Amino acid sequence: MKKTQTSHHDHHPHPHPHPHHEPRSSSSCAACKLLKRRCGPNCIFAPYFRADEPNKFAKVHKVFGASNVGKILNEVPEEHREDAVNSLTYEAEARLRDPVYGCLGPISYLYRRMAQLQHDLALARARLARYAAEGGGGYGGGGSGSGCYNGGGYESIHECLPVMWNGFQSEGSNSNCSQLMNSVSPNSGCNGGDFGQAPLLPL
Repeated sequence: MKKTQTSHHDHHPHPHPHPHHEPRSSSSCAACKLLKRRCGPNCIFAPYFRADEPNKFAKVHKVFGASNVGKILNEVPEEHREDAVNSLTYEAEARLRDPVYGCLGPISYLYRRMAQLQHDLALARARLARYAAEGGGGYGGGGSGSGCYNGGGYESIHECLPVMWNGFQSEGSNSNCSQLMNSVSPNSGCNGGDFGQAPLLPL
């Protein structure tokens, strides 16, 4: 009587698949899809790099690297991670647009613009105070040479501004407005909001 020989494969009819070939979940985040790895439930990238935003992680990965981004997120408190990802995304996009200066270019421009606006605002306030002090009755102060808020009993220029405007309207003409606008150079750039080129009135 012959014994039935069993093959070695009969004991393992279903070999375990290689872990690298395990199918990924359909809900994998953009980071795990790009890195071709399984997206686990504790994936640190999943809340911030959704599957429908593949370019977002691709830019961050190209500039900073996935491992560095993961380290940054692990070091940042969870309530601030979204802000950190937004900052990394902005810096990555700026670096890809301008490989030399990156985000330093627009930041420097905004600082210069802010300084210019502060300078323009100081000039405008000084000019407005000068107009109010020299306005007299023509600006609604009530009497010649009385000034708007000093002679009219107002404590600040901000309280006086509506009175000045009512004074312009009540006279039924644009004489005061014309006089005021003629004191400013036509090339001062007021239409663009830039008062820096307008000459200051003599003190």
